[in-house]
Amino acid sequence: MLGEYRIGGRRASDIAASVERGVASGDLAPGHVLPPMRELAASLGVNPNTVAAAYRTLRERGVIETAGRRGSRVRPRPASTSRGSLRVEAPPGVRDLGDGNPDPSLLPALGEALAVAAEDYARTPRLYGDAAVDPRLEELARAGLDSDGVPAGRVAMTSGSLDAIERVLTAHLRPGDAVAVEDPGWGALLDLVPALGMHAVPVALDEDGPLPDAVGRALDAGARALVITGRAQNPTGATVGSGRAQELRSVLAAHPGVLLIEDDHGHAIVDLPVHPLAGATEHWAFVRSVSKAYGPDLRLAVLTGDALTVDRVTGRQRLGPGWVSGLLQRTVAHLWESGAVDTAAVARSYGERRDALVRALAERGIEAYGRTGMNVWVPVSDETGAVARLLHAGWAVAPGARFRLTSPQGVRLTVSSLTAADIGPLADAGAEAARPARPVSYG
Repeated sequence: MLGEYRIGGRRASDIAASVERGVASGDLAPGHVLPPMRELAASLGVNPNTVAAAYRTLRERGVIETAGRRGSRVRPRPASTSRGSLRVEAPPGVRDLGDGNPDPSLLPALGEALAVAAEDYARTPRLYGDAAVDPRLEELARAGLDSDGVPAGRVAMTSGSLDAIERVLTAHLRPGDAVAVEDPGWGALLDLVPALGMHAVPVALDEDGPLPDAVGRALDAGARALVITGRAQNPTGATVGSGRAQELRSVLAAHPGVLLIEDDHGHAIVDLPVHPLAGATEHWAFVRSVSKAYGPDLRLAVLTGDALTVDRVTGRQRLGPGWVSGLLQRTVAHLWESGAVDTAAVARSYGERRDALVRALAERGIEAYGRTGMNVWVPVSDETGAVARLLHAGWAVAPGARFRLTSPQGVRLTVSSLTAADIGPLADAGAEAARPARPVSYG
């Protein structure tokens, strides 16, 4: 099972490091079964508890997984391999539609907001022991959440959505637990779950969000958490409507012990309302990031949830970074208070480009999806071939493997940099790339 590779070490940390070296070198390939703990302990001359501790460390790092009597094996997709590395570098002369970035021209200027934050800081600098959340930002955040129907709860600040999701997952779950995730879904989340030693359970979706039956099956199978995107789902643009939200609430009502995490990915770039599911289970969290509308470098997300969840997150946060920069919080508060982003105009700008591309592809016989947000998802039969053909035509796109677990193949196109003149040529290239490759005869 292990070929010629010999695991070594006398301490748990050394044994774990030896396995990780084997995985990194390729000598322990994905799917390879590790020796039973007692067998490895005997060969190394150590206590079985030492090997058990090493295997536990490896599970927590997402290197291996344990399936009961089937033993421990190297993960099919080690967490050390980031999905972000599955990208196509755009050479000179090729347009990059795969980076997922917002349109810089739609981001607000930060000079005034930063200056105001600096002036505030000069008067009242943030010191140790001060409140972790800026009072004005908390007030604005809570008002926005209230208007969107998110249940009352304390507000916390984290360093972006992924930071919030990680903190909430680790506040309730442990390595080995199953987490239901959208498929296709956000690649960073699909990396995060195994990196925490947890197991991702795919949930299919359509343009109206996660399918209730798929969610029900995942929860019935033992998933302890569900992570969903309310608007502008990455990569498909799906948005949960009121009818779908009601269906999902009914499913969650049968699983009150499930941890629910909602990522409001489309905040301030989508003009459709959010339909929160928060409160449908005992423990829940609602995350609202500022990255897409105000700039990726503003590493801030608003987090609210049930009292226990927020208490656990903030308690652990105090033992790490302590708080998100008060200067950053004051900057975002000013941006919100001054109306620096015209949500309707931003949504219209992305919508015009996205809808034009979807229509143009449809006119060429290619089905594509992009209900909201800045991305268009194009199903293809040969993902690698489609990416290569588009690159040859002058367009670098994101391969669907970055976003998929078991869902069919596809490619993601980010519309942020497109102009009206780009739509036709891109649709032509996309239609050609999405069609099955023609058979080649060598007769």
